[in-house]
Amino acid sequence: MGYRHLKFPEGSKFLVTGGAGFIGSNLCETILSMGYKVRCLDDLSTGKQANVDMFLDNPNYEFMKGDIKDLDTCMKACDGVDYALNQAAWGSVPRSIEMPIFYCKNNIEGTLNMLEAARQKGVKKFVYASSSSVYGDEPNLPKREGREGNLLSPYALTKRCDEEWAKLYTKLYGLDTYGMRYFNVFGRRQDPNGAYAAVIPKFIKQLLNDEQPTINGDGKQSRDFTYIENVIEANLKACLASHEAAGRAYNIAYGGREYLIDIYYTLTKALEKDIEPNFGPDRKGDIKHSNADISAARELLGYDPDYDFAKGLNEAIAWYRENL
Repeated sequence: MGYRHLKFPEGSKFLVTGGAGFIGSNLCETILSMGYKVRCLDDLSTGKQANVDMFLDNPNYEFMKGDIKDLDTCMKACDGVDYALNQAAWGSVPRSIEMPIFYCKNNIEGTLNMLEAARQKGVKKFVYASSSSVYGDEPNLPKREGREGNLLSPYALTKRCDEEWAKLYTKLYGLDTYGMRYFNVFGRRQDPNGAYAAVIPKFIKQLLNDEQPTINGDGKQSRDFTYIENVIEANLKACLASHEAAGRAYNIAYGGREYLIDIYYTLTKALEKDIEPNFGPDRKGDIKHSNADISAARELLGYDPDYDFAKGLNEAIAWYRENL
């Protein structure tokens, strides 16, 4: 269970792109705690310096400010690296609808730059962030790899393109690539601020401040909320996976299904707040229901998530109480 027992060759070096972001900074922290070297690449456009300041005194840590849209930067970042964990991307479905060209440049061309740099520099394993949004309007639950529908947003399209490029890099060049189709990741250091903030930290912050949160739609949409620890495990296990498992994308989730309205009332109870929510319009481009079949990741990556939703939520609430 988990990842604490995982072993990499001594002196292994990991590159985490987007390393100052929510998922990236948690990966940096874990890998450093396991005694391996980390190079964090981030342009700080959505990541935060404060997320990685705590590592500055660690001799195994190196920060590189740079942008994956620049191939030279990617080449320098991949120099001497064994494992690349590519988390650098802009998230948010609604924001991508407003900024399609930027999303193409950042999320597709940026990932392609990273793939090419990893290939040229002889990186052993290339693990990258994809998303459950690639399932689009495919109605069946649970979501299963190979059964995707029509895409609903530029963000989803960028992730689908990344998967196709990665598959080609495995097939044509022998670079072991592993896509992580994240399902609604939440946990410590996820930003609760801004118009595009994820729902759990946003609700927690608003409730702690006695503000009335707004739920998009009727609250009956469901999500497979996935605690950050499960995501860390998946990334590290992908770095140890076989060549046979490469060239694919995997659902990374717990395999549960939570309704937004239920989560809201769970939070009001946990935070001892008696505040009814507002209900707003549905968000454009959103999938109504999401729940993952994680059997492929279990079988081929040895993924065995420890944290169900309730366990993860308790940890997240404790962290936000202390840090907001």
